[in-house]
Amino acid sequence: MTRHLTATTAALALCLAALPARADEVWVTNELDNTVSVIDVASQEVIATYPTGQRPRGITFNSDHTLLYFCASDSNAVQVMDPATGQILHDLPSGDDPEQFVLSPDDRMLWIANEDDALTTVVDTQTRRVVAQIAVGIEPEGMGMSPDGRVQVTTSETTNMAHWIDTETHEVLANTLVDARPRHAEFTADGSQLWVSSEIGGTVTVFDTERRAELAKISFALPGVRPERLQPVGMVFSPDGSKIFVALGPADHVAVVDAASFEVIDYILVGRRVWHMALSPDGTQMFTTNGVSGDVTIFDVASHSTIRTVKVGRYPWGAAARPTPAN
Repeated sequence: MTRHLTATTAALALCLAALPARADEVWVTNELDNTVSVIDVASQEVIATYPTGQRPRGITFNSDHTLLYFCASDSNAVQVMDPATGQILHDLPSGDDPEQFVLSPDDRMLWIANEDDALTTVVDTQTRRVVAQIAVGIEPEGMGMSPDGRVQVTTSETTNMAHWIDTETHEVLANTLVDARPRHAEFTADGSQLWVSSEIGGTVTVFDTERRAELAKISFALPGVRPERLQPVGMVFSPDGSKIFVALGPADHVAVVDAASFEVIDYILVGRRVWHMALSPDGTQMFTTNGVSGDVTIFDVASHSTIRTVKVGRYPWGAAARPTPAN
């Protein structure tokens, strides 16, 4: 009996050893294919593709990366997936046409932009119930959350405002004007600033969060590219916060901005119609979703040099990184 158990244990160990260890990953929503692609950061190859609801766009993980959330916009739902298996566990109520969202720091509340209804919907991820719907401007999209979880910001594309919302009372604290068609909101790591990109305005506005006052407005210029094609959308800070990378949409470039001086210091050529980005878990590489070319560009965060282009599905939109699980 002991010999049999020993042999069985040894065989199981060999089987487990033969399985590939899961490495860092970047997950990408493919808007026209109704899928999510998984890119292995080490091999820089797509290792899995999973079906989703209709028109997946915004995407994020919970804090321990055991749950994946994404907006299935045309299914009018936020779907929750087990990233270990690719199985959709359940849908969350989201209101009509969810496009982007942000998860509270404690993973409990999901704040969702409902583009068709001019609402921010708050959903309890544990009870799976809507706890609030907050009237904001027309066509809300960009969603930001302060690091302490006390303030949520929704940007409205047609009203051209950033709406500052108290996460405890669900009351709008202030409405601040930005340039045309704000698409993304990003707080600094210390919460002292809010950066808002305006797609049609062609600018990024930086606010002092304590005073909710404008600190700077950043514009972009690129030789050979018409000004109207310089359309800032997604933004990601470097790990040390010294730089912010700004996707410029149909300009097919990512701008690199010095976060202290607010000066543009570089432009990186990527694929066609760059939407959003995700940092690799180790912070050394950036993955950009290029909608029209249907691929992801990988570049080095320190040198800004392009490393590789990876083909994914049709019209990749959102991206989120998942680190290797701790042993």
